[in-house]
Amino acid sequence: MKKLVIFDLDGTLLDTIEDLGNATNHALRALGFPERRRDEYYQLVGRGITNLFKGAVPADCDTPETIDRMRELFLAHYGVHLCDCTRPYPGIPELLERITARGIRIAVASNKYQEGAETVVGHFFGKFGWVTVLGQREGFPIKPDPGIVDLCRQAAGATKDEVLYVGDSNVDMQTGIGAGVDTVGVTWGFRSREELAAFRPTALVDTPAELEELILR
Repeated sequence: MKKLVIFDLDGTLLDTIEDLGNATNHALRALGFPERRRDEYYQLVGRGITNLFKGAVPADCDTPETIDRMRELFLAHYGVHLCDCTRPYPGIPELLERITARGIRIAVASNKYQEGAETVVGHFFGKFGWVTVLGQREGFPIKPDPGIVDLCRQAAGATKDEVLYVGDSNVDMQTGIGAGVDTVGVTWGFRSREELAAFRPTALVDTPAELEELILR
């Protein structure tokens, strides 16, 4: 068994797409821009909120000033509504319960801004003893830079061979593989099986039960 499992957050542990889309559309409306459809957000999220805003605003409007204003409007709305529609994927709480009961440690490595990551993890999974919850922070590169995985691993005192990284996007596959750890793609998240398979991860799983079996193998 692995000593540490590092999870991506949005699209892996939690279905956050509706709350993220609602908050971004709130900011777009306030600035007089057209809103985006829910299905568009599956491709827009996952690379931090700055890239989310750059992708959401009209192509000729992604100035630094506009992106800064989008951030202000988004954070004011999302900070209040980030748990309105967000839910754990079916089977995830049970997965966390069972693997931690076996002594496996867990961590989060996310491109979600730090305060948001801490808030949703605390709200939905606060009873679990997380080694660390790391999100997007000033002065630290975002995924696919593998540094965030290294920080989680070091916090747990684990070697690369003792770590499994789990995520739902091309960014996650690049992150885990770049960090030199076994990497698993989950197909219930925001991106397609084909996108994940293109990076040849250690494994692809379709359900939390399959993931649990792999972790405890």
